[in-house]
Order: sequence, then C-alpha cells, then structure tokens
Amino acid sequence: MSDARAATIADKADRADRLGIQQPRLPRWAPLGIAAGAALLGVLTGVLADLGSRIQWGLIAAILFVVGQYVISTVVEGGRQAKDRLATSLVWVAFLLAVIPLASLIWETVSKGVKVTDGYFLTHSMSGVVNVAPGGGVYHALMGTIEQVLIATLIATPIGLLTAVYLVEYGRGALAKAVTFFVDVMTGIPSIVAGLFVLSLWIMILDFGYSGFAGALALAILMMPVVVRSTEEMLKLVPNELREASYALGVPKWKTILKVVLPTSLGGITTGVMLAVARITGETAPVLLLVFGSPAINNNPFDGGQASLPLYIYQQWGAGTEASFDRAWAAALVLIVFVMILNLLARGIARWKAPKTGH
Repeated sequence: MSDARAATIADKADRADRLGIQQPRLPRWAPLGIAAGAALLGVLTGVLADLGSRIQWGLIAAILFVVGQYVISTVVEGGRQAKDRLATSLVWVAFLLAVIPLASLIWETVSKGVKVTDGYFLTHSMSGVVNVAPGGGVYHALMGTIEQVLIATLIATPIGLLTAVYLVEYGRGALAKAVTFFVDVMTGIPSIVAGLFVLSLWIMILDFGYSGFAGALALAILMMPVVVRSTEEMLKLVPNELREASYALGVPKWKTILKVVLPTSLGGITTGVMLAVARITGETAPVLLLVFGSPAINNNPFDGGQASLPLYIYQQWGAGTEASFDRAWAAALVLIVFVMILNLLARGIARWKAPKTGH
C-alpha cells in the first residue's frame, strides 16, 4: 500500500469519526471478559452435568468462547468484523489446545523428576546398583548420549551440508532428482529401520560389536535428511544478487559459495543442525538395538556397550519399582533440559550469525 493511499484511508477514517458514523467496536477488554465468562460457564456446566474430566470442562468453555464472541461481535460490530474475530478466536483456541498438553507434560515431568534429581544423581552411575533398588544415578547415560550425539553430528553435518550445496548450487538432471528423492524417502523412515540397517551391516555382516559408535551411525542416518532439507531451504533464501555480484568481481563459484553464500545463511544452517540434533537425542529404538546398554561408565564409544538417556529411561521404567520410576522421571527431566539447552543454543547462534540489516 502506497503512502498516498494510506493517508487517504486515514483521512476518511478521521472524517467518519468526526461525523459520528464510525462502525461500533467492542472494547479491548471484551475478548478477555468473554473468555472469563465462557470459563465460568464451562465450570458450571461441568459441575452440574457431573462431568469428571477437566478436559471436558475446557472444551465446553472453548466452544462457548468462540460462539459467544461471534454472536456478540455480530450484534455490535456487524458480520464482517464478527468473521474476523471468529477466525482470531479459532486460532487462539487451537494454540491453547496445542500448548496445554505440552505444559501438562512438562509439569508432570518436573514434579516427578525433581524427587531424585540432585548432584548425586547427576554424578553417579548404576554400577553396583540393581534397577529395582534405590540409589544410583544417570551420569553414565548422560555421557553416553553426549558422545553418541556428538559422533552422529560430526558424521551427518558435513554430508548433509555438502549434499544441500550440491542440490542448490550444482544439482541438475537425473542425479539431482535421484538425490532429492532419496532424501525425501529418508526423511520418513522409522528410526527402527535405521537401527536394523546398521545392525545387519555393521554388527552381523562386518562383525563389529555393540557400541556407542554403532548407535551413532543409526542416529546419523536419521539426522542427515533433516540437515539436508533445512540447509537447502536456507541456501535458497540467499539472494541471487549476492552471487551475481561476486561473479562480476571475478570470484570463482566455489569461493563464492564458501565466502558469500554459506556465511549469509550460517545462522539458519546452525539452527537446522541443532534441531536435527534435538530430534535424534530422544531416539530409543536404534540405541536399544545397537548400543546394548551398560550400568557402568564407559567413555569409549568404540568398545563395548554404552548407556544413553533414552535407553536408561526405558530400562528403569521396565524395572517396575517406585525407585526405578523415580529414576526414569528424573532421567526424562534431564533429557528435556538437555534438548532445551540445545534449542536455546541454536536460537542464540542464529541470532548472533544473522546478517545485519540497515534501516
């Protein structure tokens, strides 16, 4: 919209306001008031109808909020504004429906995980401790997860990055189409399939033993397509004018990619890599097949079984005692905090490396 047109619309609005013909509007506090009334009616309906589930109360309140705001807006503001408020209220309801289960999950994990989460739990292993007995810690599993995820990242990131550069900058013809097809296929494969592939090739055919490295190979397979797709989209966002300016100065293509394209999209690439890392951190099936687990600390991912947080949670929950349940919830809390730190780190790096724009 041009400045002249915006000024014309503002002038017409001011003139309508002076003449007193402006369309009536609900006050700003109206949505909150309607939401409070809908919540009260939802609670009353749930109590009077003897509905035991609080979820039913919330759904009734959400329906009353949407319908009530639409009806009130239609009467006061007219049908056009009412439709706009209807769309807005549906968006808010959908947002709350998505956030409430997440918040409930976090609250449940935190409330049950803090029982045994302390310095001892974070610095000791399960060596000499039976799963059904109290005591022990998560240190060996945390170190195993860090090592396996780090190895998977070191394997998957260069391969995914170079693949994305090829598809965006060089990819033409049948080979590029084939690579794109296989990346799409790998994006949707279940994690158990990646674990079975590494199990059959690395352990059964090549006769290597169970180890953290074997689990890292499966995690790298799951991580690669995420890195390729996110990097590919970031590279496509780099303006072609930057490439053309570099070519006009006589800079070869490989150096343009290295010095112009990649630095410009580095923030988004880093975010994509971190999101891929967060995705593989909680994988249980490949670790269960390949890492084999260990109650003691094993800092060598290339020799013998090694613990990891997802496998530790699975084993502790399977033990079926109160002490093992507490350790499982505490390990789940540690895993959530670990993934959260990775996401915050990705956001920080993306903001730090984002291109500076002038005003």
